[in-house]
Amino acid sequence: AARRQELYQLLKELGATIETGAAPTSSALILVAPLGLDVTTLAAVERLDPARTVGIDMMLDDKATRRRVLATNPATRSDMRDAAHALFARDGKAVSVVRDSGGFVTQRVVATIVNIAADMCQQGVCSPADLDLAVTLGLGYPMGPLAMGDRIGPANVLEILFNMQTVYGDPRYRPSPWLRRRGALGLSLTHEEA
Repeated sequence: AARRQELYQLLKELGATIETGAAPTSSALILVAPLGLDVTTLAAVERLDPARTVGIDMMLDDKATRRRVLATNPATRSDMRDAAHALFARDGKAVSVVRDSGGFVTQRVVATIVNIAADMCQQGVCSPADLDLAVTLGLGYPMGPLAMGDRIGPANVLEILFNMQTVYGDPRYRPSPWLRRRGALGLSLTHEEA
């Protein structure tokens, strides 16, 4: 629901004509903002016309990114892809279109990094503060992976991982217990137990 509101606001800012009916008209471009799911799965689950459905990665705040990333599914018509590209480029921001995959590119990479960091804390390798410090100093990241997970929202990271595990059936996307517990309780990923 939060991404829906953010997408709606972005579309308003871009001057898009937004339909408000219960279902899209037969000529409307259908936009989705999945976390962890691929556009194909989301279109099928929501019973959307896949030929008119395009996904946009809304994991990060649009104002904080320099590029918007769209994804088509195998059935997306080229005119719908082109219309989505033109719409999201209206304000001069760069737009990339990628093939359909669970978690887009950024979601997949960031959620995996956050999950590995959370698992290291779960195993007692180091404290959350030491882990974030090591990554910022040692790798030059602007923030540590746990702070990044907090910025995105632990619940969003969990959603990405659970959905990628569903899409791919791969255990590497299994959320760390550290991440699951903190996400379920609404705690910071840097929160240490007393």
